[in-house]
Amino acid sequence: MSPYLNVPEIFGSDVFNEATMKQRLAPDVYGAWKKCIQTGSSLPLDVANEIAEGMKIWATEKGATHYTHWFQPMTGITAEKHDSFISPSGDGKIIMEFSGKELVRGESDASSFPSGGLRATFEARGYTAWDPTAFAFVKDNSLYIPTCFFSYTGEALDKKTPLLRSMDEVSREAIRILRLFGDNQTQRVTASVGAEQEYFLLPKDLYAQREDLRLTGRTLFGAPAPKGEELEDHYFGTIRTRVSTFMKDLDEQLWRLGILSKTKHNEVAPCQHELAPIYSTANSACDANQLIMEIMKKCAAKHNLVCLLHEKPFACVSGSGKHNNWSLATDTGKNLFSPGKTPRQNAQFLVFLAAFVKGVDEYQDFLRCTVASAGNDRRLGSNEAPPVILSVYLGDELHAVVDSIVNGSNYTDPEKSIMRIGVDVLPPIPKDTTDRNRTSPLAFTGNKFEFRMLGSSQSIAGPNIALNTIMAEELSKFADILENAEDFDSALHTLVCDTFTQHQRILFSGNGYSDEWRQEAQRRGLSDLRNTTQAMPSYASDKNVELVTKRGIFTESEFRARNEIYLEAYRKIINIEAKATADIALRQIIPAVSRYCAELANNISVKKAAGCSCKAEAALSEKLSTGTDKLYDLCEQLMKDLKNTPTGNVEAANYFSDIIIPQMDAVRAEADALELITDKCYWPFPTYSDLLFY
Repeated sequence: MSPYLNVPEIFGSDVFNEATMKQRLAPDVYGAWKKCIQTGSSLPLDVANEIAEGMKIWATEKGATHYTHWFQPMTGITAEKHDSFISPSGDGKIIMEFSGKELVRGESDASSFPSGGLRATFEARGYTAWDPTAFAFVKDNSLYIPTCFFSYTGEALDKKTPLLRSMDEVSREAIRILRLFGDNQTQRVTASVGAEQEYFLLPKDLYAQREDLRLTGRTLFGAPAPKGEELEDHYFGTIRTRVSTFMKDLDEQLWRLGILSKTKHNEVAPCQHELAPIYSTANSACDANQLIMEIMKKCAAKHNLVCLLHEKPFACVSGSGKHNNWSLATDTGKNLFSPGKTPRQNAQFLVFLAAFVKGVDEYQDFLRCTVASAGNDRRLGSNEAPPVILSVYLGDELHAVVDSIVNGSNYTDPEKSIMRIGVDVLPPIPKDTTDRNRTSPLAFTGNKFEFRMLGSSQSIAGPNIALNTIMAEELSKFADILENAEDFDSALHTLVCDTFTQHQRILFSGNGYSDEWRQEAQRRGLSDLRNTTQAMPSYASDKNVELVTKRGIFTESEFRARNEIYLEAYRKIINIEAKATADIALRQIIPAVSRYCAELANNISVKKAAGCSCKAEAALSEKLSTGTDKLYDLCEQLMKDLKNTPTGNVEAANYFSDIIIPQMDAVRAEADALELITDKCYWPFPTYSDLLFY
């Protein structure tokens, strides 16, 4: 890590980006790549060979000896297989080779990744295909080539492929709307995303002593520390020197990879921090976020720290999320969620706003499912994260505008009976017109929507696929109506008014944490899917299947397979946690408490022989003995229940949710109570006080 950084000089220096392509490739080769990006046409093999050669020379100059097709299987993390550039020259020596064929396509073992039943175990062949819209980069002495991952029979087995499809769809339908408003210049509309990343940092030596953290990423045991986050002294507080050094190193690594790391600060919980990037395309943002999570972990290890990305690593303090800021932008530089200055521009803004509101209302269950996971279940719905009920917060000014449209009144002039959309001018809507509502799952924040329900460890691909697809569907319906209208202005006004009127139930500006909102949401008919097992049955509902297949995002088999994958992941995670819970309680906690009980018994015997009172020791000994007996019985019951787990994915997931998780929580409650009365020198691993206030 350099002591002094020339950030403009190092930024993107390890990326084979457009500027590097211009320098390294012949003009006709660069032009062919550019045409491929703009039109979606395929690259001729001779052009691919030229690009591969230029890429290889550039990468080897940076110390790369291998290349890898870097892809995003349904594990939620990335995968890579490295091949060297070496090839025998025939005289006992080697040459460094890399062909266009190797650049464009690779082969991997598809049977070793989750497929949800799409592939049988013996059907092992899978392929990776270069994504030319994402730049290759050098890391760890290898050339990384972002790719899609699909099966021998063509099914998408990754998160990138459907994301790219959804980006194409929302662009196509958005352009239809823009053409109706006289915009003939825009050729591409891009989903733009900025994903804020929350995380915890712990000392490596303390982490190593916690088997639960090592196996599951969260603490399965731990009584609350005397101090938590109640003093609100960590949020935006002074950053520890050790952490600041880590952040400096992290920024440099990310900048070299062209990742727009912008903001860093302490978060609410002790040891919790946040990194926020600048916006980029949804595809680039997804790639970048995967790299951010990977590099955070590796960089932390260099500084004798461990980065925790679990949504709820510690009970009784805030968990970690990932705020997904989403908007639509044209290739001419316009943000389609920015209110305009003319009646026509404002009408266009209201059309896109209405489509978003309608889409969230109609597909709220789909969006909810994209953030459902075992880890996020422990975070969502508490007073540290959005509620599980989807709603949209527009802010006071914009909500008042929508109300005026719904009620047939005029926002700025009470004398008018109705505001004519596309004719009258909206009042100015400043970017910071209202306070933020941190309880809202989906909040309009000036020129974008902030989807705040994502878990800190998950890929942002799924939620953005859903947002893009939903938006494409609603814009398509709007375009069908407006393109066939005899009177465009009248049809436009009716469309926007009717949409806001029919879907105003999804709009909410109040406290999402309150019991009153849960009751109100139920009255409105909004979905209240409180955990993964309640949410996932609606994921592959007929309505959602029709949406994604009609828009070409997934085939029905691809989509239903993902439902199976998510349920299987949930089942496996809870199973690991449950087995670790019983193991730690039986092999670490009970023996430790028993040793302390033995010391107390010895003290009692000695004090009795001396004629001294031993009331405290006797009382403690009784509580500890009773507690260990109860803990043992609970562990026995937990292990017995684990043996009775049903075999089916749905049945097993429900069983874990209804039976196993309450059992785990009961074991933890008993163990945590024992921790509070056990001599600290006997407790077998670092406590919350040790971990959070090192």
